[in-house]
Amino acid sequence: MATPTSLRRTFSGRRVLITGGLGFIGSNLARALVALGARVTIVDSLIPEYGGNRRNLAGIAAKVRVHRTDVREHAQLARLIRRQDFLFNLAGQTSHMDSMTDPETDLEINCRAQLALLEACRLHNPTVRIVFASTRQIYGRPDYVPVDERHPIRPVDVNGINKAAGEGFHMLYSRVHGIRATALRLTNTIGPRMRVKDARQTFVGVWIRRLLEDEPLEIWGGEQRRDFTFVDDAVEAFLLAAARPEAVGEIFNLGGPPPVTLLRLAELLVEINGGGSFVVREFPDDRKKIDIGDYYADDAKIRKMLGWKARTDLKTALKRTVEFYRRELRYYV
Repeated sequence: MATPTSLRRTFSGRRVLITGGLGFIGSNLARALVALGARVTIVDSLIPEYGGNRRNLAGIAAKVRVHRTDVREHAQLARLIRRQDFLFNLAGQTSHMDSMTDPETDLEINCRAQLALLEACRLHNPTVRIVFASTRQIYGRPDYVPVDERHPIRPVDVNGINKAAGEGFHMLYSRVHGIRATALRLTNTIGPRMRVKDARQTFVGVWIRRLLEDEPLEIWGGEQRRDFTFVDDAVEAFLLAAARPEAVGEIFNLGGPPPVTLLRLAELLVEINGGGSFVVREFPDDRKKIDIGDYYADDAKIRKMLGWKARTDLKTALKRTVEFYRRELRYYV
């Protein structure tokens, strides 16, 4: 495991670009990099549906540069990527339902823009080190659990297909053009600064908002098992993947504490909140068609190669998240 000292040596004084850096994971990553002494530049479109929120930089806003730019504005990419040492590529459209109702936009952001960004790197900064935020959604409905990186790629929605293509572009450019890229397949990431106004990013955010507004949670199904990664642990994985040369050209699953059913997750949230209620409903037909059922990751590869592991148990992760939104909810609704 890399120590804080070794990570500081890697990132202190280095130029780091984060696409989607005003969003949930990107802003938490920016905070960690600022603490490590990096020179952080953020690119974010601040389109309301995609999760960027200037409040996410509270306390560090003066220490980062922010460019309000859409990654679909391909002509801007060369200027932004030049002279960067690291690129954490987190820009994306995350809503599975939106990808089904507006597939062209999902294609532009999660596929075409990714290729354009990699071309900008190839032409203008071929030595940049890239970590790409991929997703467990590309696996589709698992044939087996826990899911390892050898599982077939079989997405159940447009978002999963385009994210798989974006990941594939990164791996291709690594193999063919020598672009030093790594992909992290994220599971359900939770924590402070996640989107809570709707379920475009994660249903857990909506659940927490409803609890704090004294509204019942809605559980669709309830027996599905999921694993959850606390955002601080996910951030550590991004930093390790960027810092370690053996990660170049590799794809890693991220996991979390032991999986739980959605029903148990709701019970934990009510317990942590000190009250609340939930109702169990049948899956809506449009959601059922793209639901993946049980999913939890086998993260043995990243444990073995990079020494990463999730450090935060689920109850602690939920408690810290609920406490954050008790203070900050007004900035996120």
